[in-house]
Amino acid sequence: MIFKVYFQDNFTQVPVRENTKSIYIEGESEQDVRLKLKDHQYNIEFVTPVTGAFLEYEQQNEDFSVEKI
Repeated sequence: MIFKVYFQDNFTQVPVRENTKSIYIEGESEQDVRLKLKDHQYNIEFVTPVTGAFLEYEQQNEDFSVEKI
C-alpha cells in the first residue's frame, strides 16, 4: 500500500504549514511507514493511505514518485 507522508525537514523546530513537504512511501501500515522513516529525523505531521481515485489523481502529478526505503 502507498502512503502519503506530510513532514517538516527539521525535527527541532515548531511545524510551520508553509514548510510542510510530502513524500510517498510504500508500506504495510502507518506504523511500518513511521518505522521506515525513523532514522530520517523528519518531524512527521500526518500519514495517510493513498488508494483508488485519490491515488490515480496523485499519479497524474509529474512529481509523483514512491520512495524506496
